[in-house]
Amino acid sequence: MALMITDACINCDVCEPECPNGAISAGTEIYVIDPGKCTECVGHFDAPQCREVCPVDCIPLDPERVESPEELRAKYERLLEAGVARAPG
Repeated sequence: MALMITDACINCDVCEPECPNGAISAGTEIYVIDPGKCTECVGHFDAPQCREVCPVDCIPLDPERVESPEELRAKYERLLEAGVARAPG
């Protein structure tokens, strides 16, 4: 499932550069995650990097975007082929 950023976000700017898929961007009031690009870091890391660095723990799973590990892997591979995701390493 994709992740989302809640309104507890303090706009600290630490999550955006950590996303290997470029899924995080500044929204109107808080940062937002593009669910079409969010793979929970599958293909890159063992854990979502945005959640690892978030100081206020405001990045839960998005219940509206349920995806299996296989679906996340397939999305990662599509993003990699399209040149959107950074190649690991």
